Amino acid sequence: METFLYINWNIDPEIFRIGGFALRYYSILFMLAFAFSYWFLYETFKLEKVSTDTLSPLLIYVFIGTLIGARLGHTLIYEFDYYRNHLLEIILPFQINNKGAYEWTGYQGLASHGGAVGILAALGFYSKKYKQSFLWILDRLVIVVALSAFFIRIGNLFNSEIIGNPTQVDWAFVFERVDMIPRHPAQLYEAVLYLIAFFVLWIIYNRHSRLLQSGYLFGYFLIMLFSIRFFVEFLKADQEAFESEWLLNLGQLLSIPFIFLGIIMVVLKSKPRENNNRINKKSFSI
Repeated sequence: METFLYINWNIDPEIFRIGGFALRYYSILFMLAFAFSYWFLYETFKLEKVSTDTLSPLLIYVFIGTLIGARLGHTLIYEFDYYRNHLLEIILPFQINNKGAYEWTGYQGLASHGGAVGILAALGFYSKKYKQSFLWILDRLVIVVALSAFFIRIGNLFNSEIIGNPTQVDWAFVFERVDMIPRHPAQLYEAVLYLIAFFVLWIIYNRHSRLLQSGYLFGYFLIMLFSIRFFVEFLKADQEAFESEWLLNLGQLLSIPFIFLGIIMVVLKSKPRENNNRINKKSFSI
């Protein structure tokens, strides 16, 4: 078997380390996702003549909701056996080593399904406090969530985590920090598809947002993103040993309810609205 075409991946996930603190590519990409989200939503709010004073609180709510939801989703679903004996490590970005010393690790365990639930809960609190339509916010936010998912999966690639199944395709990655087996770069597959989803959502918003009922774009987002997650999971290595005995893994089982919710939203919100006084005919370019 020829292996010279394979991509040997041995990137150090840490950019630099000072004592117990390390700056990781994942952290940089995570923050880039929020920085771009702020810019995109700022332009959207201006375009639709909505006060941008509520934008910073919105992103704070989303950031906290994402972090708490994704962290709890990972620790309770994927690594419950470990974290039930290390409760403090669930909420702190540190790990306690065998010597009892704290080592900065960041929040390396984050689950997208938990993050989705966390965002929905955070937006519920936000919309109630700032008197904004829950579905109107969701329709704009999901566009940048799709792009954020792209950044996160690239971060997973730098961490050599969420790897794919063994394969002999020419573009296979050898994740040397894991093993020397050529594997599907599942993180890259997902990242590219999420980037495509972002552009699709952005185009729909720019061309048809004046005609769509609130909630339609949110439903379209759920169908696209979680269908991507569902099908790419077939090429991923199981994150937990017990998943090997299942027909579908946890990621796929958790994606199904979100897909059905998206279908329901699209069906319920598919009728064009008669008028819209909020959005003008202008759009903005990326």
